[in-house]
Amino acid sequence: MDDTLDGTGRRVAVVGGGAVGLTAARDLAAHGTAVTLYERDEVGGASTGRAAGILYDAYAEDVDARVGERAIERFRSISGDSEFTFEPSPYVWFVTESGAKADAIREQVAGMQRHGRDVERLTGEELAAEFPAVRADDVVEAAVAWDAGVADTGAYADLMAANAANEGVDVREDTSASVTLDPPCVNGTAYDAVVVAAGAHTKRVLADAGLSVPLKPYRVQALTANGVDSVSSDTTRPMPTFYDATEGYYARPHPEGLLAGDGTEPVEADPEAYDRAGDEWFVADTTGRLEDRLRGYDADVNRAWAGLCVATPDRDPLLGELADGVFVAAGWQGHGFMRAPATGEAIAEQVLGGEGIPAFDPTRFDGDEAFDVVEGMVVD
Repeated sequence: MDDTLDGTGRRVAVVGGGAVGLTAARDLAAHGTAVTLYERDEVGGASTGRAAGILYDAYAEDVDARVGERAIERFRSISGDSEFTFEPSPYVWFVTESGAKADAIREQVAGMQRHGRDVERLTGEELAAEFPAVRADDVVEAAVAWDAGVADTGAYADLMAANAANEGVDVREDTSASVTLDPPCVNGTAYDAVVVAAGAHTKRVLADAGLSVPLKPYRVQALTANGVDSVSSDTTRPMPTFYDATEGYYARPHPEGLLAGDGTEPVEADPEAYDRAGDEWFVADTTGRLEDRLRGYDADVNRAWAGLCVATPDRDPLLGELADGVFVAAGWQGHGFMRAPATGEAIAEQVLGGEGIPAFDPTRFDGDEAFDVVEGMVVD
């Protein structure tokens, strides 16, 4: 954030105590702004607490690359504070069929390398040599981002909440927020600005204020299971984080062993009434894929759950001023946590008079666009 910006004397409300809202609140307060954060449940208890915690800066598009780089930089800078740690974990993605997705990986790698990302293509043989736990005899195109990592999403939320409180943020858990306009108010209290970063509830919060945004929450699933440490005695590297772009699932190292998901349902979900438990079909399909992909692996599932991601028409977030004094930060397509340190910083900067990220300007849409839900990790 630009340290020349001065928020002294301003009063700002942040609606939503997930990773983005907490980061924005902390950054605003660090610049002298009086901040009140409203969270309907507990901080980090919704989408942030159910996120996969995969972190990477491997983006081919220039804006995304800058955002990803800044997010990783900030994650690394706080690693070791309290219970939060950035755990290095190379991110591998691959396909097992020739065609458009294989071509897309090659194009992605070229774009990432132009932006200075530590990314390289791998053959199936090279993938197997680097990460012996992963079966790669059917891989036709692969790539690895070496600067990636994983993290405990709840630990990040707890740290940001503590840092925000230390900076003077009034954190109000178990407090629903009603936003009105002219001037921007929350629950009848007027503020100089209001930031709505309420995840899957953002559309409803803004609609109650008479503002329409093209956001669609959609359900995703994940599970944790035993790890692969004992799979093979010749495994010289731990299992990487990987995404099978042909089958559409991911897996990452986790304190319980491994965490795997996707189970994306490409339809709009009701954030008040969606099923938070993992489906039997998802557990069966995912464990079958893991046992096929990880050499000698026999899955023993610990738990399975569902959470919500939020889609936009162009798969880019809504980040910026939507109406006079009302800002929105939502629509992450499953990449919300991994970019939270940068996007939270950017929206705080814009509230304080900075430019923010113009490419994510929410006014690029009318708010009534029709669009389909597409999973955020798709390779195309």
